[in-house]
Amino acid sequence: MAESVVILGSTGSIGVNTLNICRRFGIKVEALAVGGNNIPLLQKQIDEFQPKFVTVANKEAAKELNHPAVFSGDSAVSDMLDEVSSELIVNSMVGYAGLIPTLKAQKLGKRIALANKESLVVAGGFIDTSSITPIDSEHFGLWYLLNDKTPKRLIITASGGAFRDWDIKDIYSAKYEDALKHPNWSMGDKITIDSASMMNKLFELLEAKWLFDTDNIDAFIERQSIIHALIEFKDGSTTAHIAGVDMKLPIAFAILDTVDDEILPNVEPTQMQNISFEEIDTQRYLLWRLKSEILKNPKSGAVLNSANEAAMKIFKKGDCSFGQMCGKILETYDKFAHRVPNSIEEVFEIDKEVREYVK
Repeated sequence: MAESVVILGSTGSIGVNTLNICRRFGIKVEALAVGGNNIPLLQKQIDEFQPKFVTVANKEAAKELNHPAVFSGDSAVSDMLDEVSSELIVNSMVGYAGLIPTLKAQKLGKRIALANKESLVVAGGFIDTSSITPIDSEHFGLWYLLNDKTPKRLIITASGGAFRDWDIKDIYSAKYEDALKHPNWSMGDKITIDSASMMNKLFELLEAKWLFDTDNIDAFIERQSIIHALIEFKDGSTTAHIAGVDMKLPIAFAILDTVDDEILPNVEPTQMQNISFEEIDTQRYLLWRLKSEILKNPKSGAVLNSANEAAMKIFKKGDCSFGQMCGKILETYDKFAHRVPNSIEEVFEIDKEVREYVK
């Protein structure tokens, strides 16, 4: 069990749930970091957990905080990590911004409870996954089921996102606010848009590739989001990880190592009467056409992520439709997929080139 933790992205849903686990089991919170501007919530967290260090990206926002040791600015998280003594870093930062903290934590020899998808998507080939514990529900489910066995195929599930029931001809012209209407739950903007486009599942396939050292991975839509992962074994059996939609379970395992307490209520069998699985249709989800390509060329995740983040900015501003955003991502990937990074430095170079191209 970790004696203390550092939480990056403390005001997001993962961060809030991590603090819930820390509160329940008496885990010390050494440091909190946020990339957004939810200063009122951060101040409440500071008042309750009394962290030694606090980090905010915005220097002006830092002035609003009542705390004696606030880091701010572009290198703030890295600077703070140099000062902490905790062995466990919970990285739930959103987007590409979460990569540098992952690399820094690894350099410092820390364990990482990772919810930042982009770290492995962008730089999985240059990260030591032995020090990483995944805390998103799909990869936690795979880890939970594997138990040192050799799998035949790994399967993760998708909710289907905002457009799973739309007429296909209407999806292309959908607007940003349409893509934010997730049918199952409320999440941050980026992950909700990625869910609508199925980009989040492409990312999760790449994560699974690096975490479990296999490219025999697939995904299916399971609308209730009760089954998070399945594993097919060579003997012909298939196991499934079934749990409520709540991140406290994987977080608890990452922090506590062994979990004997009830973290979530079990899913009642009667709740699973209408469980079904659907193929991910490439007409509805244009980006799913990249599935085989990215698994054959996993280091191209550096291109995929940059194209996605840059195109999403254009979509958010209202300068393109949902379909145009997806088209721009596909076009950009096709143009840059041959750029395979051979170092972290090349990952950063590719990122700049791709973002500039999309703009």
